Amino acid sequence: MLCDINRFAKAIACIPAVFARSPLVSLLQYLSFAGYDSVVTTFNEERKCKAVINLIDCFDNGDQDAFFKVWTEHIPVGIVERDVNALSLEFYLHIHFTIVPLRWKAVKKNDADFSERISSLKKYFKTRGAALSQTAEFLPYYALPYVSDPTVHPLFKALFEESWLAQLKEKLERFLTLVIKPNTPRLLTLYVSFYCGFVKQNIQKLQLKLHEAEKRTNYYADKFKNLQTEHCKLIMITAELVKSLEATVAGKMVSPDYLQSLYDELRNSQQNLSMEVPMLPSLNYGKLKADIVGSDERRACLLLQALCWRLTHSLPGDQRESVLQAYIRNDLLEGFSDKSKTVVGLLDSSDEMVLEYMVRLINAFASFAAGRGYLAQIPSLLKLLMDILKKEKNSSIREKTLMAIQKLSLRRSQQTPMIEDDLISWLVNELQDSDCLSDNTLEYSTALLLNLSLRTKGRRKCAEDAKHVLKVLIDLLGHENHQIRSFVNGTLYSIFCVPSVREEAKEMSFEAILQCYTKEGNPNFSRQIGFIIKLLNSDKEEDPESDDEEGDDNNVCMEHSEDEILQPQSGELTGETLLTTDYLGVRAKTCLCKPGDQRDQTSLLSTKGNQLEEGKFSLNRQLPL
Repeated sequence: MLCDINRFAKAIACIPAVFARSPLVSLLQYLSFAGYDSVVTTFNEERKCKAVINLIDCFDNGDQDAFFKVWTEHIPVGIVERDVNALSLEFYLHIHFTIVPLRWKAVKKNDADFSERISSLKKYFKTRGAALSQTAEFLPYYALPYVSDPTVHPLFKALFEESWLAQLKEKLERFLTLVIKPNTPRLLTLYVSFYCGFVKQNIQKLQLKLHEAEKRTNYYADKFKNLQTEHCKLIMITAELVKSLEATVAGKMVSPDYLQSLYDELRNSQQNLSMEVPMLPSLNYGKLKADIVGSDERRACLLLQALCWRLTHSLPGDQRESVLQAYIRNDLLEGFSDKSKTVVGLLDSSDEMVLEYMVRLINAFASFAAGRGYLAQIPSLLKLLMDILKKEKNSSIREKTLMAIQKLSLRRSQQTPMIEDDLISWLVNELQDSDCLSDNTLEYSTALLLNLSLRTKGRRKCAEDAKHVLKVLIDLLGHENHQIRSFVNGTLYSIFCVPSVREEAKEMSFEAILQCYTKEGNPNFSRQIGFIIKLLNSDKEEDPESDDEEGDDNNVCMEHSEDEILQPQSGELTGETLLTTDYLGVRAKTCLCKPGDQRDQTSLLSTKGNQLEEGKFSLNRQLPL
């Protein structure tokens, strides 16, 4: 039995980390839970080959020469030169072995050994390490050989923390497990064949999305042709009107019938344009809301998915606006209802699928100014969203909740409770481990931090732990995503309005660090850094809190490329088909409109008296460029 498990362990160890990490962790967790501690120990030992063990031992012992001798023998040069992650790992390994004597200084002091390692590091910087000298992440480390005591320098003292060493060792082990492996076992072959089937399904989904995109492209192409035709007609009518005006000036009579004919042509052109976009049929929202709350979880998810699709898949312009206004007028989320069970109350659901689609719908609402105005008036909504963000373990739900909160942060009325709930501290703590976050999460997190730091209360909250905030932001400045770096620049520019933050930054030699980034080739980024340095060295006092706000009248990005986790079963209705089959509104069922009046009742009903009061917010606040 034990031999079979060991053979299975060896096979699992050969699976690339991107495929095997989840099943490997699951297997180890099960074996530990079942009490097979000796099996777990054997599993971890035997899944490593001798070369891996030697490299890890050399790493732990600080034996630089022996480590790189084994490294050169077993790691192909092509992998390190072509793979950015491998080159990055090799760079940090050289840093580690250089500072080992300083790390062990309390145990045994050997200045001669440290001098030799510094010389070796300089040689590496001039040869293989030269390839990284233009990369922002690694640029500050080229100053290491010239720092008298790196253990106390603000830029390098993090290298001597146990957490940094543990993270580097973990990256090394993952890399070695991936690169140094025996022949491909049968288990991997079976796993890859299953994975290929999974990829095939994803390709089919992408083909469906491509088909939908082509339909939209054709629609807009036809619309463009119609606009060109109507534009030509308008020019002709304008020319006729000019001739009539000239004739009138010359004293000639212009026939009323002639003017009436021109008016009729203009009116026909306007009607043709308004008929181009068909409106979606109205729905029975009372029945819809009752079924979302009262049905089983799957039915509720299908309805939430369909409502979200109706908003996100509708055509931009009048059609999408009519859908959004219908949702708001009918209080789709039941934010103002006195009932014990409401749609918005599903944010407290223990079912992950229900929670996922509730957050998706709210995120779609938050993509529009009118939608944010509606959400901002629901008293319990923001508190529920922030609880989900801080407590939810599901990464997909957390990410979509973050998107919704970031969009809501465009409104001043929502910024205040976010700041008071210490959301800034939570964001900074999340961002300090940026390697574990997706680019999308990083982008929305830094954008949210920027929005909150534009407020005086937000800047003061950052000033309470300025050193920690500045350290996290300077680490993010080296990120390859330019959007993330711009948000970080904006946050730095905002919090440097606080004198105490500037003083803390000067103690950390912040200007010298920023100067390293001015050497990059991006002129806009370098110019932003220049403004930050200028503000850092200024004597500007913090501006008082302003009550003036700009109007929240802009729509923001609405994400379409979401992987659907809810797939229809055989014979199950989804999307618009589900809505128009089971929830068609009474007006849509009974009204037969004339061809020129086929419009959704949501566009026919007056919105007077139903409009939500719009709040204010600070949007698109940028660095002076």
